[in-house]
Amino acid sequence: MTLISRLFAVLDRVVPPVAVHAHCDLPCGVYDPAQARIEAESVKAIMEKYNASDDHDFKTRALFIKEQRAELVKHHLWVLWTDYFKPAHAEKFPELHELFWRATKVAGDTKKTNDVAVADKLLADIAEIDRIFWETKKA
Repeated sequence: MTLISRLFAVLDRVVPPVAVHAHCDLPCGVYDPAQARIEAESVKAIMEKYNASDDHDFKTRALFIKEQRAELVKHHLWVLWTDYFKPAHAEKFPELHELFWRATKVAGDTKKTNDVAVADKLLADIAEIDRIFWETKKA
């Protein structure tokens, strides 16, 4: 028995574990689609600056940063989808699965292009996720 497992065994005798139930990983209030939106807005702004520049070094750096921001968009969306939204939400909003799938695919697409229209599509998908998210908070 390792030291850690012995420590937990002692703690279990002193303070028995209590089953708890929560809607999400942490008390509600920690999740917000705004995190994905902010990163998506950064992706769009970087695309605009990239398209307006003739500086090769600037453009190289912009591409690197844009890809980082796009990856963060995907991360924030997946955290919402996997940690916040539950089966009851998908029943009430049957478009959720397709919406998250599309939004994360479009976030990936922003890494392949500097077409601002792609970033606008990503922002529109995030806005729809945001609308549904706040509907679920009313319940």
